[in-house]
Amino acid sequence: MHTDTLDWRDGQPYSTRFDDVYFSTNPNNPQQGIAETEYVFLQHNHLAQRWQQLTTTSFSIAETGFGTGLNFLCACKLWLQSAPADARLHFISTEKYPLTLVQMQKAHAIWHDLTEVSQALLSQYNALTDGVHRFSLFSGRICLTLHIGDIQTVLPQVQTPIDAWFLDGFSPAKNPEMWHADVFAHMARLSHTTTTFATFTSAGLVRRGLLAHGFSVNKAEGFGRKREMLYGQFAGQTQRNSLHTPSHTPSSAIVIGGGIAGCATAYALAIRGIQVTLLERHANIAQEASGNPRGVLYPRLAGHQNSADVLAMSSYLYTLRLMAQLAMTAEAWNPCGLLQLACNARESNRIEAVASRRLNEALVRYVDRDEASQLAGIPLSVSGLYFAEGGWVSPQAFCHALVQHPNISVNTDVHVSHLTSSLPQWQAISESKQEFNADIIVIANANDALRLSQSAHLPVTAVRGQMTTVSATEQSAQLKLVLCTEGYITPAMDQHHCLGATFAKDDLALDLRDEDNQKNIELLKPMSPSFNDLSSQTSVGRAALRCTTPDYLPLLGQLLNADVLTQQPPKHKTEANKLPWHHGLYVNVGHGSKGLTTAPLCAEILASMIIGDPLPIEITLAQQLNPNRFLLKTLGLKRLVDLSFKPA
Repeated sequence: MHTDTLDWRDGQPYSTRFDDVYFSTNPNNPQQGIAETEYVFLQHNHLAQRWQQLTTTSFSIAETGFGTGLNFLCACKLWLQSAPADARLHFISTEKYPLTLVQMQKAHAIWHDLTEVSQALLSQYNALTDGVHRFSLFSGRICLTLHIGDIQTVLPQVQTPIDAWFLDGFSPAKNPEMWHADVFAHMARLSHTTTTFATFTSAGLVRRGLLAHGFSVNKAEGFGRKREMLYGQFAGQTQRNSLHTPSHTPSSAIVIGGGIAGCATAYALAIRGIQVTLLERHANIAQEASGNPRGVLYPRLAGHQNSADVLAMSSYLYTLRLMAQLAMTAEAWNPCGLLQLACNARESNRIEAVASRRLNEALVRYVDRDEASQLAGIPLSVSGLYFAEGGWVSPQAFCHALVQHPNISVNTDVHVSHLTSSLPQWQAISESKQEFNADIIVIANANDALRLSQSAHLPVTAVRGQMTTVSATEQSAQLKLVLCTEGYITPAMDQHHCLGATFAKDDLALDLRDEDNQKNIELLKPMSPSFNDLSSQTSVGRAALRCTTPDYLPLLGQLLNADVLTQQPPKHKTEANKLPWHHGLYVNVGHGSKGLTTAPLCAEILASMIIGDPLPIEITLAQQLNPNRFLLKTLGLKRLVDLSFKPA
């Protein structure tokens, strides 16, 4: 990924890469860019009138060229003023050369009328990478899905029907790729009979491209020095069969499990207006693996990009934004920074390979031993990767923050024994014969998913882990950030460090073991001499079971009826579209030791699948998380079946 290179002319940004302005400029009127956006995009898509008369629960805008985010900010402001309070705006945008946070802050500084919406965006605008980035603003009323990459690669990933198009790349003469025929073809694929468009340009190739793909095209007086602009409406054939359009939208949901996966799923559904009943078998939420006093937030990256790597990075950035939304306290979330250290040959090779990928340095960068020691506040023995925005989290506090939403009802001491379906609703029945009803159910109870007949076939494995809380020494208390290699240690809080964690397969016992505390301490010794005096004599432990999968990717999505599929597998490709789905039954499990990072994004993915929102990750990755992938492979059906997500 490359950021754009800017000149600043009269305090306003100018792209040296494209030799063009980002918006109409006037040194005597810094607000001219806002006036241009309002005239070209808001007025000529008739947004104020359409939003005041909105009868649907959401509205989708797609934009070609995010730039400074000016069009997005203006649309946000108008939405908050005009749209029903219970409706959601989806703004999908593309950008090949995103601006840095510093560049964005400087560009936004001149737009005083947009301060509120600008601050909401910039508070979450962290380092970006190639791929999809999801921002949720104003308690979920506005959702930005920002695709970083070439537009011809990005648009095939979009599957959501679009209501209005903002065509705002740099001029066709200077950025022809933004106005390629493929762009117009995807516009037609995503449009319907009331879809509108507007663009600042009146170039002939743009007008001809739009006409050729089913749009009616009108000319209007251009803004400022531009003579003419184009606007219009889609008049072609709607291609609904290619779009993600659920058959119905649920109004109620049951989420089984009160750990991070369950609480994050409840939150993602609740902000979409769904009434959520969360069922937890313990007396309080966050009692198992999510009950550790502290966990570390970071992505473990590979030397080369693969599915797990993309999920790790996307999840990390999403969880950072979620922390900003929830306004977590310093006692619950400390973005103190994190160092991954090269304490053995394998880790050294991996870290060197990651460094060679030349990722966004604002996100992660290689540091030598001296710089690492300076960042850590203690002498370190090795070099490593520095994540400036990483840190530690209280998983319990995180879970409690997620369920503090008026649409979520938490029910504890409920041990769900079985599920039944009398469509259109599902029932969750507890061991004490309590019955809970909802339109959909999400199973998010980790290894306990195996206790329910509909999910008993899932290939999840319990892996024991024990973390340790140890008294700080005078030397270790100087630690300023999180360190990790095969183990991890957090900075001292109340004179204690948290460290861990052991990894024991085929061991389901939860007894606390002195030898495991000692193992966790020993893992720290190669990091720094400052840890030599840490003692297991001043430590306490906590054991829990992780939930893992064979390929270490989560299981996420709607479940197939494994019993029916096993007895009556499709014999031909033509039968693959008639698979026996458990309509309205979903799962979000299998996060292993990475749940703090991956579970929130997976919850957002799942909620987007259910509602029909734009996906916050690439479609190809969503398909690889399909919870039925192992079942299909076992039955020899993987190549016959479309593994794309299935709506409710």
